[in-house]
Amino acid sequence: MTETDTRLLNFQAVEDTPLQTEPFSFMVAEGVIPSGELERVNADYPYIDIPANFNPEDLEYGPAFARVLQDLDSPEFERLIARKFGVDLSRTVKTITVRKYSEMSDGNIHTDHWSKVITVLLYFNPEWHQEGGKLRLLRSKHDIEDFAAEVTPLGGTLLAFKRSGNSYHGYKRFDGERRMVQVNWVRSGPVARQAQRLARMGTHTGKRILRLAQGLRGAAK
Repeated sequence: MTETDTRLLNFQAVEDTPLQTEPFSFMVAEGVIPSGELERVNADYPYIDIPANFNPEDLEYGPAFARVLQDLDSPEFERLIARKFGVDLSRTVKTITVRKYSEMSDGNIHTDHWSKVITVLLYFNPEWHQEGGKLRLLRSKHDIEDFAAEVTPLGGTLLAFKRSGNSYHGYKRFDGERRMVQVNWVRSGPVARQAQRLARMGTHTGKRILRLAQGLRGAAK
């Protein structure tokens, strides 16, 4: 049995999707989770009841979802992404996190931390009818409506982009289930790690302030 025979994800869909270079390097591939597998993968999705990112080792999940994680963590997938974006990922550290819920403090326009090289987002929702929650790849850091592409978080859709000084992205507010796995290739080294910790602290503080402000507005109505 070959590696392709045991794989659940459709790597060919990623291979065949052209790379876009404006306003920054990104690609959006569909059908990466075959339609016949999506229901089974979602049945094995881990139980999560709060809007937070989790390391896979801290969760319990079924075998179909485990195969998805295995494919995303494979050397073959890393080589595929490296070829697609023309980057050397051999000196980076790969991180994988799982999320199930979005909250109203999510979606703010940002570029990702400088230590990130490549970000991959794989979505799992079987359907999507909301206006919010669709990730927009932006031409401007000030205008959520000035977007080059809008990615609906439907199951099997994979977004990958190269972090740069202008890789702005965000989405309109959405509170609810928005299933995804995020893969990042991150620069290694003590300076990068310390900067990442400080950035996470700042993000968490900002979200707490935003939630407090939203609560105060709600109480005033």
